[in-house]
Amino acid sequence: MTAASKGNRFNLAFNIFLVTGMLVAVTITTIFKLQQPGVRTFMLLLAAFGSVMGVVNTVMSANGNILTFVFGFIDVLIGTIVYLDNGIMGNFALHAFYFLPMQFIGFWQWSKRGAKVRSGEEGAHLKARRLTGRQWAWLAAGIFIGIAALYLILLYVDGAKLAAGKIDSVDKSKILLDAVVMILNIAGQVLMSLAFMEQWYIWLLVNISSISLWSVAVINGAGSGNAAVMLIKYVFYLLNSINGLRIWLSLSKRRSL
Repeated sequence: MTAASKGNRFNLAFNIFLVTGMLVAVTITTIFKLQQPGVRTFMLLLAAFGSVMGVVNTVMSANGNILTFVFGFIDVLIGTIVYLDNGIMGNFALHAFYFLPMQFIGFWQWSKRGAKVRSGEEGAHLKARRLTGRQWAWLAAGIFIGIAALYLILLYVDGAKLAAGKIDSVDKSKILLDAVVMILNIAGQVLMSLAFMEQWYIWLLVNISSISLWSVAVINGAGSGNAAVMLIKYVFYLLNSINGLRIWLSLSKRRSL
């Protein structure tokens, strides 16, 4: 058996492990939520289906398979509907006017760079690229400015809610974490759609931040078993990010700009 063949078998087994683990986490989370009073079953199941599409999307992305944008489109579209239905207009606008169009841009960009449905040896047909020093500087500056701006906006919104008596206090650390995760997600989507290897550093940060958030919830006993399931879910996402970084480091070394 050749080294390439062994690598493909390992990657297939690892992908099955990741998908199975994340699907189990999504299923258990959905079951927990179905037990809550007043739950709207159709919308919950729709959101759960979107989560499943998101699981497949992340694994496809790690492997450089262009179908990631098909599953990503379904995931984002469902998320758009769910946010609109719940009146969460900020996330609705972000999904409808940013994440949704980026699926088409990503499909177009990956097609130009040779991505296929059946990508063979760990996405070997995709010509992944790397950021230059100047691009790194622009990315870091954009992330810093974006986090600072969003933090101030969210702080103002919560301050207004506090003044109106709608909330008891303003949690600045949570606001900062929300701003960090949101801006990193935006930056990661840009890098993903343009086939940059460095997206995986961003996704690692996003997943580590989410693990930290849910670990605190588990330690404090908030959300009971649901918090533990979410923690496990993001551990699997972190493992997928590590696998994606491994594959894309190889892709970006083999392929020139």
